[in-house]
Amino acid sequence: MHAYDTAGDDTNPTRRVIVPAGRGSAVDVRRGQTLRVVNTSGTQVVDLWAHTRDEPGEYLGLSQCREVLQRIHFRPGDTLSTNRYRACLTVVDDTSGIDHDTLIAPCRTEMYLNVGLPGTHRSCTANHAQALPRWPSADPPQPWNLFMTAEVVPGGRIVYGRPPFRPGMYVELRAEMDLVLVVSSCPDDHYPTNGGDGSPRDFEILVDP
Repeated sequence: MHAYDTAGDDTNPTRRVIVPAGRGSAVDVRRGQTLRVVNTSGTQVVDLWAHTRDEPGEYLGLSQCREVLQRIHFRPGDTLSTNRYRACLTVVDDTSGIDHDTLIAPCRTEMYLNVGLPGTHRSCTANHAQALPRWPSADPPQPWNLFMTAEVVPGGRIVYGRPPFRPGMYVELRAEMDLVLVVSSCPDDHYPTNGGDGSPRDFEILVDP
């Protein structure tokens, strides 16, 4: 199943992209546009990447953002940087109350094999490759894991948790340059990061003109 993309009209110019459970999509956004990543079910983790329109090798750089902001979680008002230290996204609003993870790698075939699951398991890495086939490597960058809780506790240990059940919670972003956003409805059912029974759910993206 592919993402369902509807263009806006004169009465409602907002573009709506529905990303099916366990799948991914690429969404073009122009500088100045705002977009909302809406957690329709209230339980779904969304891996998010942002690549510059003309050069996929420049992208939202999580390590650069952590360095510049001097913390591991991003908040409304923060401007996020590319791996080349250029402003690419600003966090406008966030209704989730979650410290969205910036540390954990995207799930991939080898991860599932490592924990005893079949290599045919869908993954965020495969979703990125399918959504952005011009990416030059089999390994995508570190994603921003929206709605994913991976708390760092004293001693440096990471504790995973499920998202709170808040259907319709969203993160709103403004593009500071022309971008291709790649998003994945994370299919991970091994770690306790997706809510409910751990299975993936649809989510949607709303792009304002």
